[in-house]
Amino acid sequence: MTTPSHGDDDRVARIHEALNGVMDPEIHRPLPELGMIDSVEIDAEDVARVQVLVTIEGCPMRDRIERETAEATATVPGLSRVEVSTSAMSEEQRRELTHRLRQGRRQIPFNQPGSLTRIFAISSGKGGVGKSTVTANLAAAMAADGLRVGVIDADIHGFSMPGMFGITDQPTKVSDLLMPPTGHGVAVMSIGMFVPEGQAVVWRGPKMHRAIEQFASDVFWGDLDVLLLDLPPGTGDVAISVAQLLPGAQMVVVTTPQQSASGVAERVGSLSTSTEQEIAGVVENMAGLTLPDGSVMDVFGTGGGDRVAATLARAVGHDVPVLGRVGLDPALREGADRGVPLVVSEPDSPTAQALQQIARALVHKPRGLGGMKLPLSVKRS
Repeated sequence: MTTPSHGDDDRVARIHEALNGVMDPEIHRPLPELGMIDSVEIDAEDVARVQVLVTIEGCPMRDRIERETAEATATVPGLSRVEVSTSAMSEEQRRELTHRLRQGRRQIPFNQPGSLTRIFAISSGKGGVGKSTVTANLAAAMAADGLRVGVIDADIHGFSMPGMFGITDQPTKVSDLLMPPTGHGVAVMSIGMFVPEGQAVVWRGPKMHRAIEQFASDVFWGDLDVLLLDLPPGTGDVAISVAQLLPGAQMVVVTTPQQSASGVAERVGSLSTSTEQEIAGVVENMAGLTLPDGSVMDVFGTGGGDRVAATLARAVGHDVPVLGRVGLDPALREGADRGVPLVVSEPDSPTAQALQQIARALVHKPRGLGGMKLPLSVKRS
């Protein structure tokens, strides 16, 4: 019979130190910080046994956590073997974890003083302009650049984000907090993850407002650099709810070149004057189809993005930039259908590069101070 070694063994302390480099794949925090290391023991035969607590019994990341824990433990010298076992947290432990992640209170973290998350509400005046495809590709492009990115599918009735990112998993529930699944490096939340295939969401305004609020406050997003919201077309309940719940969100207006699309896009952008939201800029989608001979056919006309930007600039009293123009590319649609954004599958294509440039223009745009509390002190003489 072997006798376990306790905390006075220097190797136990070194194992704990090594485990600080193992991140929970969903929460993106070190296992020890989350209270997920239940015990570490070393027996007389130098066998290290590590007991890890996973959030739920059927944790989809269990194998990965066990493997990475074993690999980190094995870096400590003087061990003959490493054994890792896992068990599910008790309900009390899950509540404690939730309390820790919420920092003791229910809140929308993006509205807290000091939040550095950039929030962009991607909107359009009408359906069919490719707003959701643009949203997915912008998010994937930002993630490919090394940013921590989240997407809220705020188009409750016409959700599409899970399919565009190839996500089939449901969020993991830890007490009353949800861990968003990821696709191509982007954390995504959508009502489509809870609705059976083919079933419609028949909700009125107040229930949609509550859904957006829960996606913002009851999901553990971690420390995001950027949060994108894919809004439904128009100026209805969801657009107003987003302005109320996330007042720091900047609007990005997606339009096509044609006159009718740009006309309704102007009305969406003018919503910002009522909600006091900043307009980050305009994206002109379907700007032209490149033919086999290299010429460009303007299927939907030209100039729509410029018209929208000029009209919005007059409404808000300052310049509104055209962030970029995205060509009419069948590969963009095909990527959305396959769940692989074009910026991931064909990052060097002209269309993908146009989307990458728009993504970089957004994240490098100077941040306004509206709505932010500045650290001020008064010195009396």
